[in-house]
Formats: sequence, structure tokens, C-alpha cells
Amino acid sequence: MSQQDHLNNFLNSLAEDISGFIGASVVDLGTGMSLASVARVANFDLDVAAAYNCEMVKAKRKTIQALGIDSHLQDMLLTLSDQLHLVRVLNNDLFVYVAVQSSQSNLALLRTAVNANIEKYNLV
Repeated sequence: MSQQDHLNNFLNSLAEDISGFIGASVVDLGTGMSLASVARVANFDLDVAAAYNCEMVKAKRKTIQALGIDSHLQDMLLTLSDQLHLVRVLNNDLFVYVAVQSSQSNLALLRTAVNANIEKYNLV
């Protein structure tokens, strides 16, 4: 199985496991480009989300370094009035971005599903 197929299977599994799934992508931190993405909402542009979330991860890493914090970034949560957006860092090069409808999911369910699928597909 190719790496692309592996990532697509991972994202499709997330889509099946998370109620209110909007979209998800695996993003390269060096380029800000999606390596794979799956959307259930037609007008949700995951490529744009990937690029902006990449900048957000880079900025938070700079903040951690500037503050002299001896720790690493695990995840970031953005809460909108009707959506949850989770950025889960996989390693120094990749992160997973997932967006869901908050009326159909919650943070605990979202994190549990993302972490379980990361482990299932051996992405750490």
C-alpha cells in the first residue's frame, strides 16, 4: 500500500468515526500543503485551512521557544460558534487537522477518535 493510500485510509476512518465530521487533512509543516485530505462539506477548502494552520503551528512553536518552555506542542484547539477545529501534531514534519460540527461532537470524542486512529494507522 502506498503512503498516499495509507493517509487516505486514515482520513476516511476519521470521517467514519467522528459524528459531525466536516473535513480533515494531513499537512506537511515545511510546505503547508495537504498530503491527503477528505471533506464532507463541499465548500470547505482544506488546502487553505492547511496553509493557515501551518502558520499557526509554526507561530506557537516559536512562542514556546521564546518563553523557554521545555516541552513540545501536542495539539491545538480552535472553538468556533458551531465548529471545533483540532490540530494534532504528529512529529516535527506533519500534523493532522480535523474540523467537526460542535453540535454533533465534543472535544473529548474528537480527541479520542483522532488519537485512536493515529495509533491504529501508526502515524506517530
